[in-house]
Amino acid sequence: MARKTPFGQQMREKHFGFAPSYTPLNHGSFGASPLIVQQKQRELQKLETERPDSFIVYDLPDLIEESRRAVAPFLGVPAEEVVFVPNATTGINTVLRNLEYKEKDVIVHFSTIYDSCEMTIASIAEMAPLTASSVLVEYPIEDDMIVKRFRYRVLELIDEGFNVKIALFDTTLTFPGVRVPWEDLVKVCKEFGVLSLIDGAHGIGDIDLTHVGAVGPDFFVSNCHKWLYNPRGCAVFHVPLRNQPLIRTTIPTSYRFQPKKENEAAEQPPKSHFIELFDFVATMDHSPYCCVPAAIDFRKSICGGEEAIRRYTWGLARLGGKSVSQILGTEVMANSTGSLTKCSFTTVGLPIALKAEGEAVGKGCYSVKDALKIKAWLNKTALKEFDTYLQVGLHAGTLWVRLSGQIYLESKDFDWVGYKLKELCLRLEGGKVEL
Repeated sequence: MARKTPFGQQMREKHFGFAPSYTPLNHGSFGASPLIVQQKQRELQKLETERPDSFIVYDLPDLIEESRRAVAPFLGVPAEEVVFVPNATTGINTVLRNLEYKEKDVIVHFSTIYDSCEMTIASIAEMAPLTASSVLVEYPIEDDMIVKRFRYRVLELIDEGFNVKIALFDTTLTFPGVRVPWEDLVKVCKEFGVLSLIDGAHGIGDIDLTHVGAVGPDFFVSNCHKWLYNPRGCAVFHVPLRNQPLIRTTIPTSYRFQPKKENEAAEQPPKSHFIELFDFVATMDHSPYCCVPAAIDFRKSICGGEEAIRRYTWGLARLGGKSVSQILGTEVMANSTGSLTKCSFTTVGLPIALKAEGEAVGKGCYSVKDALKIKAWLNKTALKEFDTYLQVGLHAGTLWVRLSGQIYLESKDFDWVGYKLKELCLRLEGGKVEL
């Protein structure tokens, strides 16, 4: 008889280091690394402590090389096209701060953009002639409508005389936690000669990305410390050979940077220069980069491989989300084709009616402008009273909670949080809360 993979409570107790009373339902924000992978990290840190010079100068490049070769197949690309950065935000910054901008250059993104990425664009716009154009998207929505709105905006900007230089979009949104048709959006970018930058913060280890190379985005970054079970912080940054000359500097600038010669355009560095540029950016703890093979081995030897992990976490998210929505009397964020829920997230509506600004409110009745206060109260109260953290947010005038399906959770954990949420929402409804 085949050995059954020990997902759920057994996985949590044996392979993860959570506090016994803590219920980890928010894996998507910061991830979690198994004990055996953390042990590998400590071993590497010990080696660096014992002989810092020889480890950093001689051992570290080989270890990072091993990690690059281990992670590249997850994206279906050559190892020569991937390097590591601390997180997805760093990867996004690296691309956007390397490009040169002219008047009427535009970056297109969706209204659901991760806030740090939005602020990155705003920061660059203070120093360079880059204009942001946001495409409004309110979920639930069908994939074809998302693509149509994106295409329409690109065409609209072109007709108005703008140059759509680059587009930024996700594989899976941070909030609400839903899948994005990034492959079809890349096709639109190719059609109009627009650079595509993919924020795959929630990607590797959760959804199948082995076709990234075939789809061919211009830039792709994905956090390994979230769904791949690698220690924080580590993200894989993919730049195809054709675009590597565009990435002239790391953040911060590495000692391998090649300045432009006076009065001359920058010479195109050799293709291998891209890898050398990122090998050693600055003194920091590089051990997370070197743990990628250990994280992958855990997924294979303990969890049974990528398909087994996805089958469990996606299934648990769907089953758990349905249970929570039934307990709360609300709904799971989903569309008719089921594309939004093809990931380990489930996003469930909260039974808290919000009045539009200007409408009368009273005890137990709240306005949309109270959403941030309600979120803060739910976060702190759940942590203080129930020892769990709730990722709550406002989208399209409704408050939602985003929950993560994970190998160390079971359906009973979702039932539990459903009733706890109901209790908290009833307290809000009864006006027993000071926001």
